[in-house]
Order: sequence, then C-alpha cells, then structure tokens
Amino acid sequence: MKITAIILTLNESIHLKRCLDSVKNVADTIVVVDCFSTDDTVDIAQSYEAVILQRKWTNHADQFNWALTQLSPDTQWVLRIDADEYLTVDLASEIKDRLPAIDADIDGVYLNRRMTFQRRLIKHGGIFPVRILRLFRHGSGQCENRLMDEHIKVEGGTTTFSAELIDDNLNSLSWWTEKHNKYSSLEAVEMLNLEHRFMDGDSIASLKSGEQANVKRWIKEEVYARLPSGFRAFAYFFYRYFLRLGFLDGREGTAFHFLQGFWYRYLVDAKVAEVKRYMRLHDVDIKQAIETVLGIRV
Repeated sequence: MKITAIILTLNESIHLKRCLDSVKNVADTIVVVDCFSTDDTVDIAQSYEAVILQRKWTNHADQFNWALTQLSPDTQWVLRIDADEYLTVDLASEIKDRLPAIDADIDGVYLNRRMTFQRRLIKHGGIFPVRILRLFRHGSGQCENRLMDEHIKVEGGTTTFSAELIDDNLNSLSWWTEKHNKYSSLEAVEMLNLEHRFMDGDSIASLKSGEQANVKRWIKEEVYARLPSGFRAFAYFFYRYFLRLGFLDGREGTAFHFLQGFWYRYLVDAKVAEVKRYMRLHDVDIKQAIETVLGIRV
C-alpha cells in the first residue's frame, strides 16, 4: 500500500520540519508543491528526500488538484496536510494500523483536526475537533473548486479515525491578522456568489450525509448567509464564547474566539457591503465591483 503526502508551501521553514517529521514514517512519498519560497523551505524538503514541484500560486484548490495530476500512478492513498499541521503520534500509528484493512468500498477517511492559537490548544467553543477528510484513495477524490474553505470530495464511502491532527501555526498575531484580512476578501466573494451566482457552484453542503463538514457548510450557506449582515457575526461569537463556553479557553482563547469568531466574519460582511455599495454608486456589475473594491478577478 503506497501513501503519498501532499504539502503546499510558501515560506514555511518555521513549520515544515515538524510536519515532515510527523509524516515521514507514514507516507511512502512526500510531495512538496512549493510556490517559489524565498526562505529555506525547499532545502528542508530536500533534506527529507521529498519530491519538490514548483508552481505559481492560484488558490489552494487549484494548486492541490494540480498536484494530484503529478503523482506516481502506483499511489494508492493520498494524505493532504498543511505545512503548519502535524500528525500526532497516535494518529500516525492509527493510519499505519488501520488503513491496510480498510474495506474496498471506503474511498475517504475523516481525521479529527484540532487547532492552537498563540500556542494554546483550543478546547471549547463547540468547534474543535472538527472532522475533516484528509486521507483518500488516489483517483477517487479531489478538492472542491472554491476560493475559500475548500474540502476534499470523494466518490465512495467514508470512515473516521479517532486520533487527532493538530494545526499549530507558529507565526505572529500580526501575520495571522494579515492572512485573515486576505481570506476575508475571498470569503466575501463566496458570500456574494451565494446571492448573485456569478461563479459555478461547488459545495459539499448536505444534511443527508450527516458528516460534520457537510452539515456545517449547509448551515453556513442556507442559514448563516440568510441572517442580517453584521448581526450574524455577533450572534456566532455569542454562541461560541458564551453558550459553548469559549471563555474557558483563557486569554488566548478569548483572542481567538473574538478575532476568528467575530472580527473576521464582521470584516467579511463589511466587505460584502462595500462591494454592493460600489455597484449602486457606480452602476457596474458584480464582477467589476469585486475587482475594483477587493482586487480579485472572478
């Protein structure tokens, strides 16, 4: 059974060694798809004998789906992992022990992903661990074609492993806020598309599957997106911080739940409103407004 791990990178030297250490005894091949890093990301990957591919960045989904086309034909399973994530020892052991015995009708494996913020593991707020499909049969899955919050889709059945994948970003808070400011523009485009339908839709949203990621996407698109702009960000933060006990995550957790649960989503709503306002004032279509206001061509 051959497992290939795919890692997308851009200046990830602060994280990459930890990630590679966690997968080196699980994956037979490690493919690092690098976006012309200027630090020693490539040197680190080479020291682990990873296959290194370099390609100009488009978005996560396009980059990952392109990587799938570059894999060796004898690849049987694909593990998607971000450079700032790592497999726990328990998860690495579970993959090695359980994957060879997976039924033939199973095409994907959900992993339990947990996140840290400012080095503190977030345990409350009702959001972690989140089950996310990161391990799948080669040829039976690909990434959703989305600008943001993209997930792997598979053709056949799925199962879930119990151990955890940890997202532990070591960059500064300034880096985090700058990154999420960029993400908020992409998320604003996705929110606008739900209303104006100017891009082809690709969504895992479903209540029928019962899978956490599918249900959460359905709630986001069919419930959250229909709530009043601005208010929905506050309502979500209130739910996470007070009703789901996010305040028990301490000072770092308060910062996380406020910034990720309120500030980020309020910023998305503010950008959506800005695009709509530009459309009204300048009598232009949605695509032109998005390009002018957010700098994103759709």
